[in-house]
Amino acid sequence: MPSTAAATVEWPNPGRHTYEGTIDGAKYKVEMPERWNGTLLLYSHPYYPDGMPEFPPGYGNRVDSEAYFLEQGYALAASDFKGRTGFVMKEAVDDQVGVLNWFEKHVGKPRRTVATGSSGGGAISLLLAEKHPSRIDGVVAMCAPTDVHGQWNMSLDINFALKTLLAPGADDIELVNAKDPKGSDLRMQKLLTEQVETAQGRARIALASAFGNVTGWNSAHDPKPASVEGQIRAQYQLHLMGAASVFGAVGQADLAAHAGGNPSHNVGVDYARQLAKSDQLELVRKAYREAGLDLGKDLARLAKAPRISPDPAARQWMLRYAVPRGTTPSPVVTLHNTVDLAVADHERWYAGQVRRNGDTGKLRQLFAARATHCAFSIAEEAVALETLLTRIESGRWPSTAPAHLNAKAAALGESWSKVYDFATNSDAVRPPAFTAYRPNPLLRPSR
Repeated sequence: MPSTAAATVEWPNPGRHTYEGTIDGAKYKVEMPERWNGTLLLYSHPYYPDGMPEFPPGYGNRVDSEAYFLEQGYALAASDFKGRTGFVMKEAVDDQVGVLNWFEKHVGKPRRTVATGSSGGGAISLLLAEKHPSRIDGVVAMCAPTDVHGQWNMSLDINFALKTLLAPGADDIELVNAKDPKGSDLRMQKLLTEQVETAQGRARIALASAFGNVTGWNSAHDPKPASVEGQIRAQYQLHLMGAASVFGAVGQADLAAHAGGNPSHNVGVDYARQLAKSDQLELVRKAYREAGLDLGKDLARLAKAPRISPDPAARQWMLRYAVPRGTTPSPVVTLHNTVDLAVADHERWYAGQVRRNGDTGKLRQLFAARATHCAFSIAEEAVALETLLTRIESGRWPSTAPAHLNAKAAALGESWSKVYDFATNSDAVRPPAFTAYRPNPLLRPSR
């Protein structure tokens, strides 16, 4: 870490402390290290779907990130957000400011405050810095679907294609404004589970996946499947926990409840053009050849299918409260796996927003050559933070060459090098995986 991280800060109640409470209906937690270095990490947790088990607010991408950052002298703070589950991005920004206000009143003003977050929390951290620029000195946004509205629309595209091609007459599978959201999701999951066992079903799952650039690789520990079938089965697993679950009818209903109407839509989308731009085009072609299906006919079916319109006010609500503009009032480091259900394409979109609205000199984007969502070690997370702090303190970025970053992460040792794999629900030590990478364009940008 930069040399100033070793300094300690005097405050009225020094030593190791934990503070917990509730602010305006949102639980919060603050952890103070034995010797505070003056930096506060304000962590925003991911999007939690309804039914997520209760557990204390976290402070980093992994549950054991807390131990590392406390050892290094950082103060840690987090709100659990009002409502906690569902699409609470608007509430989250206000709740995090509430925690920051509490911290400055009861602990002291930090020398610097860094907004960090994972997944949806990464997008929240960007919004927090943009909406409260005088309070945030920098951002580390990890595995963030930065264009949150675009992510929901791509998920709708996937589900629209699955329903249209696999169950065209299934009126009991509703995608938005569902009368029975949970039942619709369960029926979609059952449909996928049946269809993945046939070559024709797999081909159509691959086509739907292409509209979100969902890659057939879903393991941080195992290599990408070699066969067409293996890759599509990986896509199927991703849809069970993503497009047909978190972003399915239940998620869309919750989103609409917060936005005051349905913001998701596919009016005017040319799916043949979307496929031509997708990095999954070759897998789709192979799958259709193996299944003996006519790809052109299926694209024609999609072109003729009735579309879903948005509520204009709800769409504007999303753009106002959930989608960062890229103004970069303070330096930003993003960290993304090269393969993720929340595709790395979001990083290319965000860089474009920064070119239009912000300062490209305040942005560094880091990538790890690994699959699945938020699959980073604490060592990689720490190096991303160190990169940001160097920029904040010196006004200059340190080297972000992959070899340099990997050497710094490796120097932290194997005890901080475990990577979690969603596919197998397991942890394993993995070498640092920083790499040079240029993502594809986002297929359905919101602006």
